[in-house]
Amino acid sequence: MITVNIRKQGGAAIMTIPADVLKILNAEVGSVLEIEVENGAFTARPISQQTRKRYTLAELMQGITPESMEALNAETVWAREGGPVGRELA
Repeated sequence: MITVNIRKQGGAAIMTIPADVLKILNAEVGSVLEIEVENGAFTARPISQQTRKRYTLAELMQGITPESMEALNAETVWAREGGPVGRELA
């Protein structure tokens, strides 16, 4: 049996998961765990992260009209004016 301490960090209660347990769970720092509480005990299971949807250029450009692009270019012209100010590459 593995024992851990619960400590306070800011307004949260933190429990450290030992590296051995992470290996057994096939989890790592940043993994998302599903916690189920039943009869005064909890079970933690890693859940697989769903990959983010990838969009095609056509999907991203859907609904863009020449007029909307012209308006966007007019609103952001200030960002394309002038030369380098510091050490940035031009």
